[in-house]
Amino acid sequence: MPKATARHILVETEDKAEELKKKIEEGADFGVIAQEHSKCPSGRNGGDLGEFSKGQMVPEFDEAVFTGELNKVLGPIKTQFGYHLVEVTGRSD
Repeated sequence: MPKATARHILVETEDKAEELKKKIEEGADFGVIAQEHSKCPSGRNGGDLGEFSKGQMVPEFDEAVFTGELNKVLGPIKTQFGYHLVEVTGRSD
């Protein structure tokens, strides 16, 4: 079963997600941005979601994690929870 490790930032609007993505791409630390802005409890840990299997997350999130480029900021990804920025840190079959 495919597994991945990732971290994410959850915010309420697409504009906020775009703003934060730009900051990260300009050199801001993903983990610090997650701690300061993420609405998810994982934000306290720099957005770290640990390891999870394919199918454990909502479909839109799962799709990005299991098809997106590693170690690159993906998103914004819209789910029922809000807008996510995701960084996939590892993947295995």
